[in-house]
Amino acid sequence: MERTVVQITLTGLLLALASTLPNKNDWDIYSFHINSTVTSRYATTVITSRVVNRMNESKEIEFHVRIPKNAFISKFRMFIDGQVYEGVVKAKEQAQQQYSEAVSRGESAGLVSSVGRTLEEFKTSVTVAAHKKVTFELTYEELMKRTHGKYELQIHARPMQPVRDFKVDVYIHEEAGISFIDVKGGLSTKALANAITKTHADKQAWVYFYPTADQQKMCDSCGDQGMNGDLVIVYDVSRDNGLGEIKKSAGYFVHHFAPSNLPRIPKNVVFLIDQSGSMHGKKIQQTRTALIHILNDLAEDDHFGLITFDGNIFHWKQELVQANSKNLENAKNFARNIQDRGSTDINQAVLQGANMLNVHHREGSASILILLTDGDPTSGETNLEKIQSNVRQAIAGKFPLYCLGFGFDVNFEFLEKMSLQNNGVARRIYEDSDADLQLKGFYEEVATPLLTDVTMVYVGGTNLTQTNFSQYYNGSEIVVAGQITDNDIETFIPQAVAISVRNGHNRVWAYLTVKQLLDKELKLSGPEKETAKNEALELSLKYSFVTPLTSMVVTKPLGESIDVLHKPKEGETPQRGQPPVDQPKSQKTGRGTRLHPHQGWRLSNTGKAYGKRIHHITPMFSGWWI
Repeated sequence: MERTVVQITLTGLLLALASTLPNKNDWDIYSFHINSTVTSRYATTVITSRVVNRMNESKEIEFHVRIPKNAFISKFRMFIDGQVYEGVVKAKEQAQQQYSEAVSRGESAGLVSSVGRTLEEFKTSVTVAAHKKVTFELTYEELMKRTHGKYELQIHARPMQPVRDFKVDVYIHEEAGISFIDVKGGLSTKALANAITKTHADKQAWVYFYPTADQQKMCDSCGDQGMNGDLVIVYDVSRDNGLGEIKKSAGYFVHHFAPSNLPRIPKNVVFLIDQSGSMHGKKIQQTRTALIHILNDLAEDDHFGLITFDGNIFHWKQELVQANSKNLENAKNFARNIQDRGSTDINQAVLQGANMLNVHHREGSASILILLTDGDPTSGETNLEKIQSNVRQAIAGKFPLYCLGFGFDVNFEFLEKMSLQNNGVARRIYEDSDADLQLKGFYEEVATPLLTDVTMVYVGGTNLTQTNFSQYYNGSEIVVAGQITDNDIETFIPQAVAISVRNGHNRVWAYLTVKQLLDKELKLSGPEKETAKNEALELSLKYSFVTPLTSMVVTKPLGESIDVLHKPKEGETPQRGQPPVDQPKSQKTGRGTRLHPHQGWRLSNTGKAYGKRIHHITPMFSGWWI
């Protein structure tokens, strides 16, 4: 079974406002807990950190954690002197004035900003009186995605000092049954083995990680500053009947559909490779390496084509060919000689790739178009909306377009919109030593189609999330949520039509609906765009999700500034007035020295805060089961 990585990542980062880490007698993180509950693949995680100020004067303490990019923050609270200060989710426009005022005063209003490939960084701060305590509590939610046959929960712990009461608790409940569970990662070492407890009993699993203060110094990347590493929980659910699982609660349902006993469908795939001048050096080298690996993985009944482009279009062959040994060897020789040069004509490249697939129709096969580029169109048609329109007309819903954006100079929003308009997704490829593995890893997610033109039908269902899927791939999962009409379970009948050879499901439905409405808002225009935006905003506010349309306003004790927390879009940089997340040098302020944000808790003197075979699959179910 093929497998990939889906991450739920948490990082407890504690920052100190001094040129070196403060003496432990000055302050103390006396408790740091991460509690994650996964029910029917929906993960709710609570990070709780408790700190005492041991100084004889007030200190500003910053709470600084990392969460997955796909997660929605749903609650944030601070407990100080018996008072609770809660974050309130508001429409972004309503919170903008408070944010702008904080920036104009020279304060770094709190923010959520992108960090690396899969993380977002949440931070806020508060002034704590002498010898007083503060508790920070952050909750976020995420629907786990299955790829390559598994789910993966990754917990990254880095409190930056040994903590007397350090605990990670993970509880998983899957009504379908848990087929396997394993614990991996940098913290799953021999030295820490007796700190990890794993229990698995049919539908439930528990993982506890309770290292002592001494053990927190013993992992490979740990030391006197405490824990620094990953704990990775990997699992999958039982799929004996191959039809899926339906969970129902309080008038809502969630359907997980992941058949695995179907034959693979031969595929027709065209690779569009940008060889413009901006791909010079390591990018083009890694692209050549990845392409050769991908060609090696093609099955003999697959058909494929290669197009490279700069200001001109170059076909390896004018039509798709079978992936036999002779053709593959010739294609790999072609790939080894791809050279960077010229400008970028994305429009013609995609149109010609789409045309190759359109004229090469094979009954009982699945077609896929994959574009790799690192920049904007600079020759031929350069109007982005016109390119998107041309591509929609050429593909006409017949197959998905997957766009891979190499690096941070690429116009990722353009690629994302073009992919979504054509039933695909966009993925950023990070300029790093493993870029070729990132490219190959994405391809493996779509390498084995099992179903095409999948339609999920629910008699007696309403307010459904997405029900039409162009293709279903081995090791993945289709998830549909909705409401049961009049809460009448007796008349509720699910059905899947395709071509081939715990309670709380309302939050799953809301999460999926908001995600899909945000995708629709990106690809639509005019009144439809505004409608999708308004519907996503309404649900975000109702369920207190911090999304690109909402912000969380964090209230604090009297006299302190208000933090306004925004969720960034992919590739978005912090707004002007906010400190960069990965500031490499100390910054002087009127209250002391700010350390690099990855160095632990931060304290400062008193002051304001920073801030074509038809399958009809009709599951029969009783209770929770299909």
